[in-house]
Amino acid sequence: MEQKFDFGAIDKILETYGSEQKNLITILQSVQSEHHYLPREVLEYIAAKMDISLAKIYSVATFYENFSLDPKGRYIIKICDGTACHVRKSIPILERVRGTLGVSADKPTTDDMMFTVETVSCLGACGLAPVMTLNDKVYPAMTPDKAVELIDAVRKGETE
Repeated sequence: MEQKFDFGAIDKILETYGSEQKNLITILQSVQSEHHYLPREVLEYIAAKMDISLAKIYSVATFYENFSLDPKGRYIIKICDGTACHVRKSIPILERVRGTLGVSADKPTTDDMMFTVETVSCLGACGLAPVMTLNDKVYPAMTPDKAVELIDAVRKGETE
């Protein structure tokens, strides 16, 4: 499946922030916000427009953990496996979510590009453990059943 990118939107991002190298991180954040990852074709386009090497862009994109070079789903589910969440049984939540969506650690995104499931070391909400986020909205005291209910609500369009 070949994806087409709106390079006009990329031009607007470059116009907004300027094409100086000091603005690269902000530009990449905007691109990722739009596409949920950093597509190679877009990075090549940015390199040409900003007159910097593609290697430089990749060095920035791979240094920061929040950037992704792999496509992600419209809904990004993060399940915390930090100490507090782990002790309060986050692994059964992760296993149930992966089973429900048909994803794995090696294939974290659903075929329809609707969901991506990730584990994180800490979401900074230890007092609410176990915690799961859906597009950065925190869902506290999560259980496997509550996680599946949330996924079902998203699929039905009942939640964002």
